[in-house]
Amino acid sequence: MWERTLQDLIRGLRANKADESKFIAKAIEEIRQEIKSDDMVLKSGAVLKLVYLDMMGYDMGWASFHVVEVMSSPKLHLKSVGYLAAVQSFDQETDVLMLTTNLLKKDLTSSPAEIAVTLNGISHILTPDLARDLSPELLKMLTHSRPDIRKRAVLMLYKVVQRYPEVSSQVISRLKDKLEDPDAGVIAATVNVLCELTRYHPEDYLTLAPPLFHLMTTSSNNWMLIKIIKLFGTLTPYEPRLVKKLQPPITELISTTPAISLLYECVHTCIIGGMLEGSSGDSLARTCVSKLAGFIQDTDQNLKYIALLAMVKIVPTHPHLVAQYQDTILASVNDQDISIRMRALDLVSAMVDETNLQSIVQQVLSHLVSDTTSLLPTAAQSLAQHTAPTSPQSAKPSIPSPSASPAYRLTLAQRILQMCSQNTYENITNFEWYLSVLVDLAHVANVDVGAQIRDQMVDVVGRVRGARRYAVKLMFTLLSDDTMLRNAQDEGSCSEVLWAAAFICGEYCSELVDPQKLLPMLLQPEISNLTPDIIAVYIQAATKVFGFWATEVAQRWTDDDLHEIKDVVQMVIERVGPFVSSSHIEVQERAANTHQLFNFILADLNTYRPRPIETALDESTSSFANSTSSAEPHFPKSLFLIQPLFSSYELNPVAQQAQESVPVPEGLDLDAWIIKKKKGKGKGKKQHDEKENGYEYNENELITLTPQEAETETAEERERRRAERLERLRDDPYYIMDKEPPKPVPLADDIDSIPVIKLDDLPTLSEVENPRLPSLRSTAYQPSPVPYQIDRVGEMPAGATMFNSNPSSRRSTPGPGSRPGSITSRTASPAPTRMSSGLSSSITSFPQYDVVDDQPTTPTPEPVKVQSKKKKTTGTGPGKKKRTPAAS
Repeated sequence: MWERTLQDLIRGLRANKADESKFIAKAIEEIRQEIKSDDMVLKSGAVLKLVYLDMMGYDMGWASFHVVEVMSSPKLHLKSVGYLAAVQSFDQETDVLMLTTNLLKKDLTSSPAEIAVTLNGISHILTPDLARDLSPELLKMLTHSRPDIRKRAVLMLYKVVQRYPEVSSQVISRLKDKLEDPDAGVIAATVNVLCELTRYHPEDYLTLAPPLFHLMTTSSNNWMLIKIIKLFGTLTPYEPRLVKKLQPPITELISTTPAISLLYECVHTCIIGGMLEGSSGDSLARTCVSKLAGFIQDTDQNLKYIALLAMVKIVPTHPHLVAQYQDTILASVNDQDISIRMRALDLVSAMVDETNLQSIVQQVLSHLVSDTTSLLPTAAQSLAQHTAPTSPQSAKPSIPSPSASPAYRLTLAQRILQMCSQNTYENITNFEWYLSVLVDLAHVANVDVGAQIRDQMVDVVGRVRGARRYAVKLMFTLLSDDTMLRNAQDEGSCSEVLWAAAFICGEYCSELVDPQKLLPMLLQPEISNLTPDIIAVYIQAATKVFGFWATEVAQRWTDDDLHEIKDVVQMVIERVGPFVSSSHIEVQERAANTHQLFNFILADLNTYRPRPIETALDESTSSFANSTSSAEPHFPKSLFLIQPLFSSYELNPVAQQAQESVPVPEGLDLDAWIIKKKKGKGKGKKQHDEKENGYEYNENELITLTPQEAETETAEERERRRAERLERLRDDPYYIMDKEPPKPVPLADDIDSIPVIKLDDLPTLSEVENPRLPSLRSTAYQPSPVPYQIDRVGEMPAGATMFNSNPSSRRSTPGPGSRPGSITSRTASPAPTRMSSGLSSSITSFPQYDVVDDQPTTPTPEPVKVQSKKKKTTGTGPGKKKRTPAAS
C-alpha cells in the first residue's frame, strides 16, 4: 500500500492553497489510520507529519500516547522523531508523562548517542515529579567518560533545580567539582549554569567564589570571563570582602583587554558591585569613566549606547568625573539614533547640579531653538533651489533633524522642566534666569507643555519672594506681545502660559510701574480666541489690577484724575460686557460680577462732585490720614471698593501634607449618601416654618407678622429660630450650608461696638528699579549675588485645623521678603484662580455708605409675597424702639 510521506504532505499543501482546510482534514484522517499501525516506521512517519501540522497550528495532543510509543523505539532515528514530537507537543499538564519515568531512566543508561537525545528531550518536558525521580541518574551523568555527555548533564541541572529546588544543595557541590573539569567546554557550561542560578539565591553560591576567582585570573576565554564577571557582580553585594579582592584583577582587565564586551561587563560589575565607592574606588571610577568616554566618541552606535547606559549608573556616585565629558555627552542629544538620544538625555538629567545647570539647560534648549529656526528655508534659499540647475548626482535626500519629531521635542521640553524643578528647585541659584527660560521654552517648544510651564511659573513666583518683581515685569512683556495670543488656537502654542502671566500680574500687581497700562492688554477683544479658563483669569486679573491702581489714585487724589478714572471704568465695562453672556459658566460668573462692580463704581463717579478750591487748599496742608476724619472724603469712595476683596490674605504655597492634616469634622460621614429621601406629610411636601425678617414662611401658606411684633422680637429669639431652621435644613440636599458656624449679625443698635482701625504711617508704594534684571534669552548669564529664599515647606493649617474662628490667630509674623502691612494667611486655597491677593495696601478709613430704605422693593416671585417691610422710626413711644440706619 502506498503511503503519503512528509514531503508528499508539503507538496499537497502547496498544490491545494485554494482549499487547504479540506486537504488538511483529509490528511489528518489518513494520519489517524497510519498512527494506529504496528509498523513503527509508518507510525513514526505519521508522528512526523503531525509535528509539521502542529507548527501550523493544528493540535496533536490526541496522539500523545503514540508519541511515547515512538520514543520507546530501539532504533535511534525513530527514537529521535519521538523525542522531537514530545518536545513540540508535551507540556506540564500532559498526562502520559507519568508513563515515561522508567523509559527515560532506561534511555539514560543506553549508548552515548541515545543519552544525548534523551538529555535534550528531558530538558523540555521536565516536570517536578520527573525532576525528583531522575535527579540521581542525572547527577551520575556528571561523571560520564565522554565530555559532551557531562556538558549536557551540567546544562540539564539548571532545569532540575528550577523544577525541584530541594536538590540544589547536591547540585552546588557537584557543580563546584565541575569547575575543575579537564574539559574547557564542561567548565564553560558550568559557569554558564552558575551565572543563571545565582540570580535567584546568590547567598547559596558564595562558597564557589575561590574556584571562580582562580578561573578569572587564569582563563583567557573572553566569553567565559564575561560570565564570571557577571557572576561576581551578583555575589559582591552579599560578600563585601570580595570588593577588595576583585579590584586589582578587574582594574587590570579594564586597562588591558581589547574586547569591548568584556570591558563593558567589567565596568558594569564595578558599578553594581559597589567597587567604585570609597577612596580606593576613585582611581577605578576614573579609569571606567575615561574608557566609557572613548566609547561615546566611537562611530559604532552600539558602543555609544552601552557607554551612555553605563555612565548613567556611575553619575550618582561620581558626578564630577562624568561632568568632565559634558560637551561630549551633550553632542549625543542630537544624534540620529533615538535610543542614543534618550540615553544621553537620561545622563544629562542625572549629572545636573548647581554649577552646571544653566549651561546644560541652555545647550538642551538650543536644540529646540536651532531646529525651530531651520524648519523653513528663507525666500532667497527657496528661490535659489528652484533656479539653480541640479544633477541627479547632486540631488540628495534631506535628512530631517532629530528635533523635528514632536515626541522628541516633548521629551526635551519635559527634561528641561524636570532638571530645573527637581527637589523643589534645589539646583537653581537664579530664579530670574529660570523664569526667562520658561518664557523662552514656551516660545520655541511647539509641543503641548504649556500646562507644565504655567504650573512652574506660578509655583516659582509663589515660593520665591525675591523673584516676584522681575516675574511681574517679564509677564507684562509676555502679555504685551500678541504673538502667542494670535497663535493660541495652533497646536503646541503653549498658550497656557498666558494664564500664568495674567494671574501673576493680577496677584502681584503692586510690582507694576503703571498698572493702568495693563488693563487694555488684559481686556482686548482678541482674548476671545483663548480658552475659557484663560479668559476667566484675564477678567479676574483686570479686576485686581484696577483695584490696586484705584487705591493708589485715591491716596494721591486730585480732581484731574476723575476723567481718567471714568475712561478706564467705561472701557472695562464695554470690554467685559460681551463675556457676560458666555456659555462657559466661570467666564460668565466673573464677567457678570466685574460688570456689576464697575457699573456701581461708574455710578459713584458720576455722582461725585469736586469740592471748592478753597477747601482743597486747606486740606492740602494737612496729612492724608487727618483729612479722612471729615464727614466725607475728598475722593470717590468707590475707589476702595475692589481692593479689599483681594487683599485679605497673602497667597503662599501650601504644604503637601496640609490637606491630610485637616481633621474630618465631627459628625461628618464621607461614606454616607448626600441625598436622603424623606416622606412628607399631606400632599408629600416637607413642612417647615420660618420666622425671620418679619414673617413666618411655610410652603403652603405665608404667615405675616405685624411691624410691632417684628420690632418687639428680641435678638435671642431670632438667633434661636435661626439655629432651629438651620438644623432642619442641614440634611436637605437643596440647601447649601456653610462649613463655618454662623456668625451673629450685629444689630443696628450695636453699631457703636464696631471697631475702627486706622492704618497710619505705612510706606508709600513706590517703584524701585531692580539692577539685577537680566536680558532675556541670554546664554551667558551670571548668577545673582543676592541668594534667594525658597519656601519649600509651604503652609500647614494652624493647629491641624483648616478653619480658625479666632481672627487674631490668622495673623502671623511676616516672613523674609514680606512687605509692611501684609497679612500672612494661615490657610490657602489650592486653586490659584480662587486665591486672594497677596497685596495689602493701606486702605484709609472713610465714612461708609448709608443704605436708605426708600427705594421700591423688588417684587418677590410667587408664591412668596412679603406684605410688610421695614420702616424707619425715630420716635420713642410705647412699644417702639429707636432705630438707627445700619451701616453697609
